[in-house]
Amino acid sequence: MSVAPADARVAHADGVQRLLASYRALPEKVPVRLAKPTSNLFRTRTKVRAPGLDTTGLTDVISVDPAARTADVAGMCTYEDLVAATLQYGLAPLVVPQLKTITLGGAVTGLGIESTSFRNGLPHESVLEMDILTGAGELLTASPEENPDLFRAFPNSYGTLGYAVRLRIELEEVKPFVELRHVRFHTLTELVEAMGRIIETAQLDGIRVDYLDGVVFSEEESYLSVGTQSDVPGPVSDYTDQAIYYRSIQHEGRISTDRLTIHDYLWRWDTDWFWCSEAFGAQDPRIRRLWPKRYRRSSVYGALMRYEQRFHIGDRLERVKGKPRRERVVQDVEIPIERCVEFLDWFLARVPITPIWLCPLRLREGGPASAGDADAAVWPLYPLRPHRSYVNVGFWSTVPVGRLHGETNRLIERKVGALDGHKSLYSDSFYAPAEFDALYGGEAYRAVKKRYDPDSRLLDLYAKAVQRR
Repeated sequence: MSVAPADARVAHADGVQRLLASYRALPEKVPVRLAKPTSNLFRTRTKVRAPGLDTTGLTDVISVDPAARTADVAGMCTYEDLVAATLQYGLAPLVVPQLKTITLGGAVTGLGIESTSFRNGLPHESVLEMDILTGAGELLTASPEENPDLFRAFPNSYGTLGYAVRLRIELEEVKPFVELRHVRFHTLTELVEAMGRIIETAQLDGIRVDYLDGVVFSEEESYLSVGTQSDVPGPVSDYTDQAIYYRSIQHEGRISTDRLTIHDYLWRWDTDWFWCSEAFGAQDPRIRRLWPKRYRRSSVYGALMRYEQRFHIGDRLERVKGKPRRERVVQDVEIPIERCVEFLDWFLARVPITPIWLCPLRLREGGPASAGDADAAVWPLYPLRPHRSYVNVGFWSTVPVGRLHGETNRLIERKVGALDGHKSLYSDSFYAPAEFDALYGGEAYRAVKKRYDPDSRLLDLYAKAVQRR
């Protein structure tokens, strides 16, 4: 039975009407965009001075159906609110991206990933249907059966085909605790081989693995963190105060153990934005004690970063020190697992950024991508292959600028392409149009764009992801 207060459905219906009214009120030549209080995109963008579409009332969980293990969710509902609603029933989304303010609609029209992705794929693979406001101003339902071309092209379209106002997603049962084992490796080859075995067997040393990710600190020090759900009560760690999660992973032996509530496990990376809070001094014990706990979260660090970029504070400080400006290298790339060691060796030799996050993924077994031709790209705008294991490699920092604008990012793009990998488009990209077209489903994208946004009210994907607007 679906659980939702009547006013939640009414509020959502009212919100949809406000959204439609604000769309229709825009003059034809004015760019269409959402009015969003937060963003998890890191592209260089020119400030748009046009009013955004009214999203009031489109930020909540509409209903949860514990029996069917589904939820109807407004497109701009954050995962923080979604998880809070579903955990009440011992349920969680199949994939919960690492940062609390990522929205469900954002994770589906963009890409999300986390430590369940080795068994559950990406967030869009657990979507059963969506209501989408298209560029043509129509409100359409998209599913594998209804408007299937829009349904399959929507992931990785980044709002250039439309905006999801309601999504029905699958949920899975979760237990109250997660038992963690942090396994140390002294070579990257050993780590990636162990990761491959866990992906295939869902076990480590005979114990079931429900969650899997890793961290590379150096060529000689890397870890896999494997999690197993548990309903056995007992003491748990807390990484929302003075202790810092990523530092707890490091140890001298083969395996160290830890224990978290399921809530704290899902948000283990948010308190310190993985390790990026160090750039703001939040890991200095003296500052950390004075930094209010409620402000130790990714959304606050992101706001500080955008303020820094707006006023070029970092570049000014480097100039005072007599050092060159810095190039932002904030990227997540998907590398076929058999080429992962090659990429990591190259990256560690060429790019001065550590730690590095690793998160394995496979398109979901039993999902729509597992049917038909094993080599077919079911999600055309991000064509990962079914039945093939990939590793998401995440690195987020800055490097000294080179002779060419975006030089390090361009080098990474070329290397990822040479290894038959793919790069997420949430950050800066430098592809030429033809290359971008080949990598991100150009022909399929244009066909869907023509059908659902015939007047190009929304930006083109290449314009949004690569060109500076």
